[in-house]
Amino acid sequence: MLVGHDEKVPIARLLTFLEHGERLANECAKAQAALAPDSASRRFLLSQARQEAVHAVVFQGAIAWLAPKHLGDAPFLPALEEYRKILDEALARNDLLETLLAEQVILEGLGEAILTRIEEGLVKRAAPFGRLRRILLQQEEAHHGFGRRMLERAMAEGRIDAETLRRRAQDYLALTDQMVLALSDLFESIAEDPTAWANDVRKFLPLWLREEEPSAVSNQPSAREAKELIAES
Repeated sequence: MLVGHDEKVPIARLLTFLEHGERLANECAKAQAALAPDSASRRFLLSQARQEAVHAVVFQGAIAWLAPKHLGDAPFLPALEEYRKILDEALARNDLLETLLAEQVILEGLGEAILTRIEEGLVKRAAPFGRLRRILLQQEEAHHGFGRRMLERAMAEGRIDAETLRRRAQDYLALTDQMVLALSDLFESIAEDPTAWANDVRKFLPLWLREEEPSAVSNQPSAREAKELIAES
């Protein structure tokens, strides 16, 4: 695999963030299963929980291979912990629809966007385990699609409307922007634009949820641009 020596640690740190996201998704899906309205949804969510646990182990293995000294690191991402907090509050209220919005639609959308970008880079670098990576990405797509269908059915049945979902999504989307901002130095160290990654998240959102305004990340200078501005002043 043609991964540059200076790319290994940044990629491993990015995978650490994804590993923690998978663990959050695993815990959430298990809790959602208890709130599921029917047996088919319950089975899907329990299957998702198992898959998320496997994904976390896969990411651990990749981290150990790339940068073993960083295995077990905890990413310093206050936005991710805040995301977990408000998602747990929704679970405590038994608000299944909000948790589907936060986990399957938004958080899985973030993960899918990052994994899609990573996959493009891994293909260029002739990375091994292509079939395993494709299966993992397909499962993330299935989790995302399940959340979208559940919310669209709820809207069709009049149990919630798009305006309410957009309003509830605002805090979660702001936190995903903060996560990408916090990881911007990692993106730039592997010659990736964090703004493009943040905008990718919006592309994975359903049309009825997309905001008209650009994301907060697109309004912020990158780490490299900030350094240049300081040097010029």
